[in-house]
Amino acid sequence: MPSKRIFVCADHGLAVFYFLQSDVVKRLLQAGHEAVVLTEDQSKDLIASRFGQPGLTVEGLRLEQVQAYTRQVSPTLQWWLDFLRRAGAAGGTNLAVVEAYIKQVKSEAHARRRQLFPLMEGVARVMRRSASARRLLMRYQRRFTSSIYRDLFEKYDPALVIAASPGFRQDRYLLREAAARRVPTTAAIISWDSSSSYGLSGAPVDWITCWSEIQKGELVGGGDWRPERVNVSGMPPYDGYVRQDWLLSRQEYFRQHGLDPNRRLLSYASSFVSWSPNYQNVEALANLVISDQLAAPSQLLVRLHPIHMSGHYIAEADKIRALARQHAHIHVVEPVPLGALGHYSGEDMAEKTSMMAHSDIFLTVYSTMCVEASFQERPIVSVCIDAPAGYPGKFWVPMSQIGVWPTHSRFRTSGAGRVALNPNELRQAVNHYLQNPAADLDAQRRFLQQECTYVDGSAGQRTADFFLSLLDKS
Repeated sequence: MPSKRIFVCADHGLAVFYFLQSDVVKRLLQAGHEAVVLTEDQSKDLIASRFGQPGLTVEGLRLEQVQAYTRQVSPTLQWWLDFLRRAGAAGGTNLAVVEAYIKQVKSEAHARRRQLFPLMEGVARVMRRSASARRLLMRYQRRFTSSIYRDLFEKYDPALVIAASPGFRQDRYLLREAAARRVPTTAAIISWDSSSSYGLSGAPVDWITCWSEIQKGELVGGGDWRPERVNVSGMPPYDGYVRQDWLLSRQEYFRQHGLDPNRRLLSYASSFVSWSPNYQNVEALANLVISDQLAAPSQLLVRLHPIHMSGHYIAEADKIRALARQHAHIHVVEPVPLGALGHYSGEDMAEKTSMMAHSDIFLTVYSTMCVEASFQERPIVSVCIDAPAGYPGKFWVPMSQIGVWPTHSRFRTSGAGRVALNPNELRQAVNHYLQNPAADLDAQRRFLQQECTYVDGSAGQRTADFFLSLLDKS
């Protein structure tokens, strides 16, 4: 096959992780093609220096121009179209997250938007039942096709555009422009819950690849995808867990964090932070560690969430740091940023992998790290203690109510770990695993296969081969 150019939209840190810290782009280049990676403008030099190699070019994604377009060209209409795209998902799958999103938008809407909300909520309900209404919205949103990337399309003449979502994010403008130019497009589902959370595509996209048959069902049932256009090829970056690419020794990891090698390690990864405080979970774990309630002397390592680094979430991070300063056996891990792409970068994979691998018990709130910790075969507890209140003035959801969300529900029903809704259940779950660390290992292995499909280190190769097959059709 003659060499072709491929646009790869890596608009945030997780997308960089998916495409560039896996075998995906590497195999596209090895096949003799060229990749033009479009990423956050202020980070493009950093990405080029970190991942630069023959055949790879890095360009800015022009997000400031995109944001100006959304502000200046019928901004209210564009906002409501995006709302309906998500709220009006097809009703053929579990839409519990979408329902929570609608409640959040309604709660946080300003006065004028709130006046329109009953009408738009009604439109969304009609769309749930009407494929014709959903198709109408999909066609209508195409009128907001910019020419922001005209010169890049003319300069590189790509044979394929690959995005990290089917227009769920600002990538919709690149994908719409590609469709207007009749350039074939494909997307990847790069996060565990996005196939069940974001509804319809924000742009015309020809093909999509995802982790599992479960995600494929969510795309078909909720996003109106035709089954023959959905590929299942696993989660490429997780091949690194299979190969143990990032694992530090236990001795080195414990030394880095001043951990006691004679104490069991409980690691808690903050999650669900944008919906609910996590401090009550951390405090309950800290109380167990500093009391005599556990089956073995233990210590707690708390990984802050990237969201903890900004806005009103900083106050919770400061409370967790203060708790760690008060107790010798409480420790904190700070997320690592990748330039302006933020803290979802995968830059600290050695840290994250080693934390999971060397934990005696891994704890979180139904995070994607439940899947990742399963590669390490560590006991998992999802800690879902309700906070007494949410963040001041912000919409929130009590953790006891989220077990019905799609990914959460699958973790619960799989038996891959335990769920604790209060401090007493937390104590019981932790002691159970301290005494029986392999109690749910078989269920955990089944859960991992169910969610990731290919757990033999081949997901990157399979995903790249899928993209290469699309070049044959272009």
